[in-house]
Amino acid sequence: MDQSTLPKILYMDDTPDARELVVRILSFDYEVLVAADPLKGIELAVKTRPDLILLDINMPHMSGREVATRLKSLLPRTPLVAFSADATPGARERALAAGCVGYITKPLDIDTFSDQISAFLNGKREALSNAAEVGKAYQAELVARLEEKVRELSKVAQDNALLNEQNKRLVSVLQRRQRLLEAAARVGQSITSILDLDELLRATVNIICEEYSFYYAAIFLLDPSGEWAVLRAGRGEAGRAMIEAGHKLAVGGNSMIGTAIGERRARIALDVGEEKVHFKNPHLPRTRSEMAMPLLVKDTVLGALSVQSEQINAFSDDDITALQALADQVAIAFNNAQLLRDLGAANRELLRTKTFEAIATATGEAIHWVGNKAAPIPSAARRVREDLTQLLAVSRVLLEEPPDTRQQHPLWPVLENSFGTAADQEIDLEAIAAELATYDTRQLQFLGGLESILEDLQIIEESATTILNIKEDLIGPARLQHITLISLPRLLRQTVQGMGLPAGVVQFQVDPELPSIRGDERQLGQVFNNLVKNAWEALQGHPQPRIAVRGQISNDEPNSVLIQVEDNGPGIPPELLDKIWVSFYTTKGGRGGTGLGLSACMEIVNQSEGIVSVESQVGKGTTFSVTLPIASG
Repeated sequence: MDQSTLPKILYMDDTPDARELVVRILSFDYEVLVAADPLKGIELAVKTRPDLILLDINMPHMSGREVATRLKSLLPRTPLVAFSADATPGARERALAAGCVGYITKPLDIDTFSDQISAFLNGKREALSNAAEVGKAYQAELVARLEEKVRELSKVAQDNALLNEQNKRLVSVLQRRQRLLEAAARVGQSITSILDLDELLRATVNIICEEYSFYYAAIFLLDPSGEWAVLRAGRGEAGRAMIEAGHKLAVGGNSMIGTAIGERRARIALDVGEEKVHFKNPHLPRTRSEMAMPLLVKDTVLGALSVQSEQINAFSDDDITALQALADQVAIAFNNAQLLRDLGAANRELLRTKTFEAIATATGEAIHWVGNKAAPIPSAARRVREDLTQLLAVSRVLLEEPPDTRQQHPLWPVLENSFGTAADQEIDLEAIAAELATYDTRQLQFLGGLESILEDLQIIEESATTILNIKEDLIGPARLQHITLISLPRLLRQTVQGMGLPAGVVQFQVDPELPSIRGDERQLGQVFNNLVKNAWEALQGHPQPRIAVRGQISNDEPNSVLIQVEDNGPGIPPELLDKIWVSFYTTKGGRGGTGLGLSACMEIVNQSEGIVSVESQVGKGTTFSVTLPIASG
């Protein structure tokens, strides 16, 4: 059968089983269209214009009666039939008042249902006896429903407005967070390329203020004691003034920076006037909000970053997240720069040490050879002095003898033997005498001066002795050590007492209970002797010379003792502090000194697994520090 020629029926019902049953019963005689939703059903009805519309009264969103009222205005000639299980009094009348021409109750009767539909298609219309009264009641119902819908729509509108505001705030927050993260990325990119620590500190505060439009930014780093956060970089003139004044804040004290470092978490003051731990800085009078974030690398706190605004409530929790991420990048950049600086310092120290070792090795080999050659010179000079004086004594005695009896004198063979030796050495005494005879009286006064000869011999002997002392300073530390337990208080006191310094010059401040160490007592005694001797020589001409010898447990090196020799002399210029350890370098000028004492001290202390260092201020004095490990066991 051609379906297009069959009457068209539209059935609206939200129950799938009901729709399926109606389709099965009517599809043989009719073209059946279905809709599960009232609004879609209305659209389908307008589009297809069915011959009859069958409506379930109880549907979501719109009741069947409301649908009937709407369809009656859209399709006034199409019969509408209510199909419902509602058997309450007045249900049929309300449906007819809404525009339906009939009312079929559920459940449907399979035997009669098709005939009922056919009757309505063929013009059947159910009468409504009290139409005016029912119509008025239905109108009131529609108005009530309309009011309910208006209230629902109003509430939806209010909810939508609230959601819209929330969405705006959320979008604003997300946009701000995005800007913060983008700025953090730009700052991180800018600072990670800077390897010089001081330049990095200055650049970071400037970039942060420029990218975030902050009033002020500053970076504090912990001092070696860990008790103070010291300002290392600050924005603008305020930062420069505070750095010059040595501005610092106590860790955990009455400041945002100190609290952030002490608690290892960010601190926010949305209104600094109400913040208990805010440091009221006279250099920053316009600060209204402040955030302080610790600079952390793993578990290590390096310091803190402070950002300040002229606005109250300038920061939010999202700012903490973004700016703490920035602070973490800053901390990593600082740590890398510090590691690079330390690496450079370690490299320079290694180069210096290796240079010293190379110099010491080369000069040690050379001076060993020179020392061996110089060893006989002092005794030879003494023998020459003795031989010369003896020869002078013989000559004096023989000159007092008459010429005819000189050769019979017992001492004549001594002089005769000297003449023979001169001949053997091809020294022409007669030619020398003939030449001297040509000198005038003034020239002869300068010949044969015994004082000059003895002075030359003294110079020869002292020079050879100096060479031998140099050899001892260089070769001594390399000799086989005799390791014993050493009482430093006893060794230091014996060393100082054996130097014969004036009373009251040395202030002995050594802990008598200082633990023993292991080492070569003779070599370590030489170290302390050299240090005290250098201090005393530096104090020559000082109106109130003072040398302090101190000994205590080291605070910096574990299981070690610290010995310091301090003087109040002229000090050593900074540019010379590295040079004093180089072999043969001396600051004593013409006052003597081989320039090997300190290099020998360094070698001996290094062999003892210790550390020797120097600190000096020009015009205030010098302190040499020797750190040695405490004997174990």
